[in-house]
Amino acid sequence: MLAENNQTRVYPLTTKLLIACGAIGPLLFILVFLVESATRPNYSAWHNFVSDLSESNQGWTQITSFLLCGTCVFCFALGLRQVFRSGKGAIWGPLLLGVFGLSLIIAGLFVTDPSLGYYPAGTSRSTQTLHGMIHMANAPLAFGSLTMAIFVLTRRFASDPVWRGWARYSLVTGLLFLGFFIACIVAQALDTNGLLPNSPTGLLERISIIIGWVWIALLALQLLRQMRSSAFSVHSAAEATSLRMR
Repeated sequence: MLAENNQTRVYPLTTKLLIACGAIGPLLFILVFLVESATRPNYSAWHNFVSDLSESNQGWTQITSFLLCGTCVFCFALGLRQVFRSGKGAIWGPLLLGVFGLSLIIAGLFVTDPSLGYYPAGTSRSTQTLHGMIHMANAPLAFGSLTMAIFVLTRRFASDPVWRGWARYSLVTGLLFLGFFIACIVAQALDTNGLLPNSPTGLLERISIIIGWVWIALLALQLLRQMRSSAFSVHSAAEATSLRMR
């Protein structure tokens, strides 16, 4: 990380490209589902899940978006591990982000079943498929792994005075990301049981996604900006103290 008088490191182009993937994938994913939500017939961004966009003849766009974003996030995790070689969260932060990336790939490979009143032509209202069940079971893995990654890296950022602002931002991000996801699940349950018809399930999920995905993109952009600076260092404050004592 950044710290005055720390050892600096020059990163190869491959590492920079891996980090850049962290900005490209999430932002493109958000753009795709915003455009698709606004143009898909009979689809409600207020009510329906983002995953529902994977259905129908137009579903390939959202499926591709899942696969591309997942691959980009996984690549970002590999790059992050090259940057965070030691210190707090050096292993678990990139590892959890890698799991998150893989979960997005799974979400693209195993399309969800129709739900919450969105039944495009050619889909069934009652049939529960194996790929739909896998998609549903994968959701907690996706949101859970990203939540944990955010909190793990929050702890790392908090240990470096230069990154204290990012620690606060990450803490708020983790709480809001998890909170809106839980609210989304509760809204869906109430809707399914007839207690909250036309619930804002889709809106709550979108807010959660945008909060979490933007955090990844901003982290990637911040790292790229610092890589261009001659003052860039990967050591946390604790590591810097250790280096000065040698």
